[in-house]
Amino acid sequence: MTSTKKRAPKRTGALEFLEELDGPLTMQNFLVSWRETEELSQTEFAKRLGVTRANLCDIEKGRRPVTVALAKKFAKALKHPPEVFVLMVLRQMIREAGVELEVSIPSRKKAA
Repeated sequence: MTSTKKRAPKRTGALEFLEELDGPLTMQNFLVSWRETEELSQTEFAKRLGVTRANLCDIEKGRRPVTVALAKKFAKALKHPPEVFVLMVLRQMIREAGVELEVSIPSRKKAA
């Protein structure tokens, strides 16, 4: 007997799961989603991130790219692992350059 159920693709992490749902995740749409979920104004969120409101607006609109250093700063401000934010930025840079390359975060093995 054969099964007609489709198997879910194997995921390697949260970032991959989110990208499966809505396409490639960018730092811009991630920050907008975070800010809107927290119901913060751009001014309030910019203060939390340590940037000006104008800079945050430019980032959200895609007029200003997020650098690796800035992604790391945002991760620290939002109390998240910097690897995830940096990975998001690197993937976006690679896509925009038209390079077919997949970048991932290696699994960390727990110390015995």
